[in-house]
Order: sequence, then structure tokens, then C-alpha cells
Amino acid sequence: MNAARGAEGAVPVAAFAANGERGGRIPGFQRVRRRVAEQRRWRTSAARKMVKETGYYDLLGVRPGASLDEIKRAYRRLALRYHPDKNPSEGERFKQISQAYEVLSDAHKRALYDRGGERAMKEGGLGSRGGSGGFGSPMDIFDLFFGGGVRMRSRADRRGKTVVHQLSVSLEDLYNGTTRKLSLQKNIICRKCGGCGVREGAQRRCPKCHGSGMEVRIHQLGPSMIQQIQTVCSQCQGQGEWIRPRDCCLTCNGRKVVREKKILSVHLDKGMKDGQKITFHEEGDQVPGLEPGDIIIVLDQKEHPVFRRSGDDLIVKREISLADALCGCRQVIRTLDNRTLLISSQPGDVIRPGDLKCVPNEGMPVYRSPFQKGKLILQFQVKFPEPGWLPTDRLRQLQAFFPPQEEVMATEDTEEELLAMGLVAGSSCRQPNGCILHLDSSALD
Repeated sequence: MNAARGAEGAVPVAAFAANGERGGRIPGFQRVRRRVAEQRRWRTSAARKMVKETGYYDLLGVRPGASLDEIKRAYRRLALRYHPDKNPSEGERFKQISQAYEVLSDAHKRALYDRGGERAMKEGGLGSRGGSGGFGSPMDIFDLFFGGGVRMRSRADRRGKTVVHQLSVSLEDLYNGTTRKLSLQKNIICRKCGGCGVREGAQRRCPKCHGSGMEVRIHQLGPSMIQQIQTVCSQCQGQGEWIRPRDCCLTCNGRKVVREKKILSVHLDKGMKDGQKITFHEEGDQVPGLEPGDIIIVLDQKEHPVFRRSGDDLIVKREISLADALCGCRQVIRTLDNRTLLISSQPGDVIRPGDLKCVPNEGMPVYRSPFQKGKLILQFQVKFPEPGWLPTDRLRQLQAFFPPQEEVMATEDTEEELLAMGLVAGSSCRQPNGCILHLDSSALD
């Protein structure tokens, strides 16, 4: 009986397909589902016919007729997925999503985009509908130029501020190469709100200027004369956005960015120089709608107690005795990479005060050619013995080993004087006769 009742009450699928909606009975839930699907298709097709382009809608994954809440939810979802901190390789995708949200979340810009597409946004709205671009009055065009398209375009062309940090490095760091860790604080876009500064579902467009950032004041000058003055919106200060305190994002408190600690790994190549710059592109503070600025690290070399750098050469001062200067010397030098060099001069190779001697390939590594090195330059100072270090008779014996001196002939009108000891520029000395002799430094010029 149940089978018979089922056969009598049910509509065969073949009969429904042959008779169509009018010829057979359609169960209620099927009629509702079909009508909802038809309405959805009709709305989507109608919305697509009303808009010129759907590129921004496709970027956010919403239909052209989507509500503001749907657009906000889609933007938050995509912003969290493609945020530069999570996906550094998707920086360009994140900027495109932010650009699409900036347009579609503003009713004025969205209407302009629906009428003329992205080209109308770039051209400031002209040419989308005849001569006036489809605006109701010339003042609408004025509003768009000064409050919409131009402001948006100039903001997109700007970048964040470049931040410069000095990094103190030693000469050993520049000689051997190393990696230094630099800790700093930077602003990043809030991950909770995606950089919009408001909680989900809240309105952030300024109610006074309607998101344009400008307000127009009309002054009556006469019976038939008016003056229109456009000024920066006093409520949002030209930003086009105004967030009520109760609508602020709880994470960033409406600031759209949060402060975060960032550790940069600064790689120092061998041979880098004092004052050289290392750039970390787009690692500066993040600002919604702007490309992050750069962080520039400037190397500040500390003074070394032994070596002085000159280009790719290293200069070291050495004081030797008179005997070493005449008979040859042996010097031990500890290099910047903890090697020990034994440097010697040949006997008979006289070293004069201020002489420069060099050791090839023991200077600084050449930048980006680390197997090539400059010179190690030794600047010698000769330490002479103190007066009276040798008896007079021994001095005559020592003089016999030196080349013969040129004999000076004294004439009848020659006056003989003795040199005063310890007399330098700007100082005085007492003579044997009790007089004080003063020598001004200007006398040596």
C-alpha cells in the first residue's frame, strides 16, 4: 500500500523533465532553490552590466554587487594571507589588494570605478561619460580632482621615510668580514585589522566630507554671485577617514600599525670601508597604502690602536734604535687576523727617520676581491741615544766607521757658537750666560 501511495503521490522525474515547470508539480523546496538561484544569477549579471570593469572585484574575490561588509571581510581575509611579514614574495599582490579595497570601500570612488574602470580613476574621472564624465555639476568634478582621484594617486606614488642607522665596527670586522645583528623598532601594519584601524563591520569613512578629505564652503557675495571655497576637512584633517573611539581596533587602537622589534642581519664583506652604506630595501616603517621605506646602515669604523687605514693599505708606526737603523732590524707584527709577521731589513740598508717601507699583500682585502690585498706600510721613527751615552774617546773610535766628513774651514771673520739643547718652536731655554732664548713658532714658517 505504501508503495502504491508513493507511486500515486510522487511525480516521476521523466514526467517532470518532459512537462517542465508548468506541466508537472515541483516540490516546494525545489521551487525556492530555483528562484534563489535565478535571482542570484540575475543580480550578478545585472551588476556586471552596470560596471565597466571587474578587476578590483576579482582581486578581492567578491561580486560587483557586494555590500561594504562583504568587501571588508574579503579584504581582511586576503590581507592576513598576503601580508608581507607572512609572505615576503607577495608584496606586489598585497599592494594590489590594498588598492582595490581603497577604491571599493569608498562609495564615491567605487561609483567612479564602476562607470569608467581603472582608467577613469587614473584620469581623475574625465571621459567616462561624455564631456563632464557623467557628473551632475562642475563642482562634482572639482570635488573629485581635489578630494578623490588626485589625492589617491599622489598617495600611491609616495614611499615611506628612509631610516638611517649607524653601525660601529672595528678594523678587524672590516678585515675579516663578519655578520652583525642589529636590533631596532619599526612600525608594521596591524595583522588584526589589516591596516584599516577599525573593528570588523565598523564604518571608517569621515561623515563630514564623505571620504573626500575636503569640504566646500559657499559664501554669498551678492544677489547673483557666490564664492565656493574648498578647504581641508576639519574633522579628518584631509585623510578621508574618521574612526570613532568605540570602533577602534583593539590591537592597534586605531593607529593601523603596531610597534614591533626587528632584528637585521648585517653582513660585512671583507674590505668594506668606513662610511660605506648597506641598504635593506622596504624594511622601513610600514604605512597602509604606501610602500615601506628603506633602512640604510652606515658603517662607522672605530679607531685602531696600532693600524691606520689608507684605502686598501694599512699603515703602522714603528720606533727603532739607531743601531737597528744602521745595522738592520727585525720587527714582529701581529696582523688583524691574528697571524705573526717577522719583518727584517738587510744589514747596511740604512733606515732614516720618517722612512716608509712596505710589505706587499699584507694590507686590507680588496672589497669584493678578497684574495687581493693592499700593502702593509711601516713608517719608521729612529730613537737616538741620549747625550753623553758614550765617552769622547770612544766616539772618535766610532767616527772612524762612518764615511769621512767634509772638513769645514774657519776664516778670520768666522764666529763660533754652540747649539743649545732642547730648543723647540714655542719654547725657551736658559743659556750658559744666564740669558733666556725664546724661539717663536712663526720663525720656522
